[in-house]
Amino acid sequence: MKRSEINRLIDEAISFIDSHNFKIPQFAYWTPEIWEEKKESSQEIKDNMLGWDITDFGCDDFAHRGLVVLTIRNGNQHDKKTYPKPYAEKLLISDEEQETPIHFHWSKMEDIINRGGGDLVVELWNSNAEEHKLDTPVEVSIDGTRHVFEAGEPVVLHPGMSITLVQGMYHRFYAKKGTGKVLIGEVSAVNDDNIDNRFFENLPRFPLIEEDEKPRYVLITEY
Repeated sequence: MKRSEINRLIDEAISFIDSHNFKIPQFAYWTPEIWEEKKESSQEIKDNMLGWDITDFGCDDFAHRGLVVLTIRNGNQHDKKTYPKPYAEKLLISDEEQETPIHFHWSKMEDIINRGGGDLVVELWNSNAEEHKLDTPVEVSIDGTRHVFEAGEPVVLHPGMSITLVQGMYHRFYAKKGTGKVLIGEVSAVNDDNIDNRFFENLPRFPLIEEDEKPRYVLITEY
């Protein structure tokens, strides 16, 4: 991805989040210069990978395979003494038919919440011990009610709805065509995106960046 694209996407994300009257932490606005000024006092942000995360999953086609993420709070799986927080929270933004590819998490259990905008489509699959994607019915909780769906069946979450995804449950999601961009909330156990994403395809979690202009923001991989 080009740095100019990342700068633009974060600017657009801030405007979109603000349009839903969702207030985000001050570190989401920090420039590289401010990060340098606050390097002594912001170690928790860096150690727990709080902040902006823009990815095209190595596909060089962000419009069709991409995600904007802002990690708001998180603990640390590797240093629970220093950071005992057992939970994490993220904001994600998905555009119409812009997929987050099929994946699951070994450690993290999460609620995915449609915070506003269009309809969010989630597709689900069970997995087995060999991490194969199964063609069996999937049982899942949506806002505290039990549902059973066929493997890969589109599950539509309207604004305000949420779904609980357990460990080992393959899933992909995207905003439904014709309904608009979606502001997604994620409330989960502590998250480590370096080691806890099992993509069905062999995809990188973070992008390569072409430095075609100066960064206006710092990504979680750049602290």
